[in-house]
Amino acid sequence: MSLGLRVLIVLASLSGLLGVGLSAAAAHVTGGNLTTAAQFLLFHAPALLALVGLIAAGAVNPMLAQVAGYVLVLGLVLFCGDLSRRVFSGVALFPRAAPAGGILLMAGWLLVGLSSVFTRP
Repeated sequence: MSLGLRVLIVLASLSGLLGVGLSAAAAHVTGGNLTTAAQFLLFHAPALLALVGLIAAGAVNPMLAQVAGYVLVLGLVLFCGDLSRRVFSGVALFPRAAPAGGILLMAGWLLVGLSSVFTRP
């Protein structure tokens, strides 16, 4: 894979990382809600499918990219699960679940970018 394509994967992962961070900041300014959880799930679904495609095409380090995918899924479970439970029951999933999920989402996106950098040509 060319350097230019690897740079695009890294930039896409940076976009995901920053999108999660800015969404978290917006939620703290305006208050988190079910819409935020729904959007995160909808935005990450095609990203996870694309990650599988990148692995299958040999465009990324397969082990690192797979770990990234599972870190993203765990982050979604914690972040979206906490926001959803708060809306429906008024109770947190557990203390600091949403921030932990957000950090995992950002880490997952970082790992996606690194999986492009640390792949064999």
